[in-house]
Amino acid sequence: MSEKLRLLVLFGGRSGEHEVSLMSARSVLRALKPEKYDIIPVGITKQGRWLTGPHALEAFLEGKTEALLPVTLLPDPSRRGLWLLEDEGGLRPYAPVDVVFPVLHGPFGEDGTLQGLLELADVAYVGAGVVGSAVGMDKGIFKDVMRAHGLPVAEYAVLTRREIEADINAALDRCEAVAPYPLFVKPANLGSSVGITKAKDRPSLRKALQVAAQYDRRIVVERGLEAREIEVSVLGNEQPEASLPGEIVPGDEFYSYEAKYQDPTSQLLIPAPLTPEQTETVRALALKVYRAVDGAGMARVDFLLEKATGVFYINEVNTLPGFTQISMYPKLWEASGLAYADLLDRLIELALERKAARDQTRWER
Repeated sequence: MSEKLRLLVLFGGRSGEHEVSLMSARSVLRALKPEKYDIIPVGITKQGRWLTGPHALEAFLEGKTEALLPVTLLPDPSRRGLWLLEDEGGLRPYAPVDVVFPVLHGPFGEDGTLQGLLELADVAYVGAGVVGSAVGMDKGIFKDVMRAHGLPVAEYAVLTRREIEADINAALDRCEAVAPYPLFVKPANLGSSVGITKAKDRPSLRKALQVAAQYDRRIVVERGLEAREIEVSVLGNEQPEASLPGEIVPGDEFYSYEAKYQDPTSQLLIPAPLTPEQTETVRALALKVYRAVDGAGMARVDFLLEKATGVFYINEVNTLPGFTQISMYPKLWEASGLAYADLLDRLIELALERKAARDQTRWER
C-alpha cells in the first residue's frame, strides 16, 4: 500500500470570518478519510499565531488554546514541512507536509497572502493561486475584471475609507450617482456577508459606509437588484466543471451573515428551479468567471437573476467557499453526484496536479 499523504489542514485565521472557518474545518476534518491521510490540524488565532496539537480544532472551538504548540511554515523550500517554535526562539522540525488544505475565509487566508507563503514554501495546496485568490477576494477589482471580459455585473463604484472620512457628503453624492436606491454597500475584501448593508436612503447609506469602512479600506457600492440568488460550484484546474445551480431563499432581506448561519428560515433550493436554458446559461457563465480569474481547485460563483429582465448578473466568486454541512459548495456537488468525502479527495488531487504543473515551469535562464 502507498504511504498516506501528510495533509496540513489550516483553519481559524485573522479575518472577521474566523468562526465560520472553524465551522467549515469541523466538517472537513470529520469527513477526511483517515486511511488516506495523516492529518495535521493547525489553527491560526485572531492574532495570527499558528498552533497545533491532536485536538487543535476542539481547543479553538472552546477557546482553550494554551496547551497547543506554536508552529510555522517557512518561506524557504530547503527547510520544508512544519516547524516547532521553541521557547528560546529556536526552530525544530515538527512534521513533514505534502499538501496544505486552507479551510480559511476572508483576508489573510483567501486573498492571496497565504497562497504567496505556500508558493515560497514550495508546497502543494488546495485552491486558487495568488492571482486568482487576490482578484476573487477584492470585489471591486473582481468587477473590473468581469467588465474587461464583457461579463455582466451591476453598476458599481469603489470608494476608499479615506474618501469617506475626508468628505462624507461628497462620498454620498458619488454613491448616489451609481444608481437609484436601494444600494448595497460592502467591504471590498471580506466574505460571509460581514459588514454588508442594504441602504434605502441617504441616512442609511451614510451609516452603511461607516460600517463597511470598519472592515476594509476599500468599499464597494452597487445597484441593488430585485433578484433571485443563484450559485454554481466549480471544480477543476485547466478543465473545470460546473455543478448544478442552487438557489438561496434568504430569511432576511438579503443573504446576510445572520441569514447564512443563524436563521433557520433561510432555504437552499437544490437544484435551483430554473429552465433548462437558464441552467445551461448560468453554468457556462460560471466557467467563464472561473477562467477569467485563473481559478484552480474550486470556487463558488454567485449570481443575481434579475426578476424583471431575466438577466444573470455576476455577484462574486469565492475561491475558498464555506465547507460546513449546510454550505452550498459541497451540497451542490453532492446533488451533482460527488459525495462530500470524495469531493475532498478530488480537491487534494487537484492540488497535487497544480503543483506538478508548477514544477514544470523554468525559473532560470
